[in-house]
Amino acid sequence: MAYWLIKSEPSVYSWAQFVKDGQTSWTGVRNAQAAINLKAMKPGDRCFFYHSNEGKEIVGIAEVVKPAYPDPTDAAGKAVTVDVKPVAPVKNSVTLAAIKADPKLADFGLVRQSRLSVVPVSAEQWKMIEKMAK
Repeated sequence: MAYWLIKSEPSVYSWAQFVKDGQTSWTGVRNAQAAINLKAMKPGDRCFFYHSNEGKEIVGIAEVVKPAYPDPTDAAGKAVTVDVKPVAPVKNSVTLAAIKADPKLADFGLVRQSRLSVVPVSAEQWKMIEKMAK
């Protein structure tokens, strides 16, 4: 199993809406590196769900349920999407400030490539952030 972080602005698509929907296609990703990350996702992989711009915090855990396929929102036909479902909210949200404050997370993609909407998370980083969320 691999680990990821997916971002969404809560005013556009919030954790609460995701839970209500029960599953969604992670559409609209156009950045080339983020698309490479989407293509690497496999069913069963886990994702932190991160509220970007507003809140700037990890609020939940999702699971990939369908691997990459063509994004129906891309008229050019180049983008891909994956399907994800909510697993559980985190007990305590983990803010970007808390992540940046931990020197062990300095190499985390959310810190290094802050504009990237889909980033890999190492198993060690996942465990550290999970611990922060408890």
